[in-house]
Amino acid sequence: MLALLEILQAGGTRTVADLAGRLGVDERTVRRYVAHLVDLDVPVESVRGRYGGIRLVPGYRMPPLMLTDDEALAVLLGLVSGRRAGLVSTSVAAAESAAAKLRRVLPQALGRRLDALLQTADFTVGPRPSAAPETAVLLLVAEAARDRRPVDIDYTDSTGRRSRRTVHPYGIVAHSGRWYLTGADSASGQVRTFRIDRIAAPQPSTGTFDVPAGFDPTDALLSAIAAAPHRHVVSLRVEGTAEQVRPLFPPGTATVEEEADDPGWVRVLIRAERLDWVPAVLAGIDRPFRVEGPQALRPLVRALVERLTAAVEADTGRGDQAPPGSPGVSSTRPRGRRGRQPSAGSGHESPPPPPR
Repeated sequence: MLALLEILQAGGTRTVADLAGRLGVDERTVRRYVAHLVDLDVPVESVRGRYGGIRLVPGYRMPPLMLTDDEALAVLLGLVSGRRAGLVSTSVAAAESAAAKLRRVLPQALGRRLDALLQTADFTVGPRPSAAPETAVLLLVAEAARDRRPVDIDYTDSTGRRSRRTVHPYGIVAHSGRWYLTGADSASGQVRTFRIDRIAAPQPSTGTFDVPAGFDPTDALLSAIAAAPHRHVVSLRVEGTAEQVRPLFPPGTATVEEEADDPGWVRVLIRAERLDWVPAVLAGIDRPFRVEGPQALRPLVRALVERLTAAVEADTGRGDQAPPGSPGVSSTRPRGRRGRQPSAGSGHESPPPPPR
């Protein structure tokens, strides 16, 4: 629709067929865009006759976009970071086009400064692969969640099976480059999570609903991902409460439940296709725990213990010598040597702390 407005602002009268060709849509879509512009009080008029078509009322111009430096920076960085996080529900070309349009309406001095930032800034995390949903689908289910109205959807699951169902959308969550809808599902009668890029033909339904008290869409999504079927199920018992233990595991990798018959301990289940990464996660648990299974995990844990032990005990003679300046070690100059101690700028600098 904005692309249509930009074409019309160039002046002249355009036929519907010409506009459809330039926008890459059908003529029905062009007429729908025109109706949207009229609803937004943009004076678009239809000219009848042999040389008729669509045009803006002569003399009309969009008002200039007035943004402060901070506001312009926030908008541009939002476009860039949203695209890199895989959350922009449009093509890369659309995001870049939006950024270019924004820069065109900004003062030249501010535009050059923002260009300098975008050209020189780098990121420690690479772009995520995305599964972007259609913009119209994302916005429709978002409105349904806000207004507490059911929505009918066509949904294609991971096996390719397609079904029609009614969902009460409780909330929308962005996670790992994907958009998810969490809500009550008419087909199963349970709370389910749906990938929005797999939703098609959504239609608002009649009636309203209430979200259960205390329901958290993010927690529901992460629990659903952690409980999804996988080849292996790792079972642990960890000392502590669920609130203390849950942050010890990467989001979406584990379910944590209180043990009614064993107060002070919780059960942790990790579902995984491979077990090779699990021992390193277990090594980061800073409280007592027990591995209950599977049997295939035990040799991997023992192998990690052996590697860590070998790394600590290697070169015991050198390893037991504490570096100069350590607590309990004299920092006096060895006998028989003269000269000043190395300074911070002499090339004998302390190593940097390890990354966290």
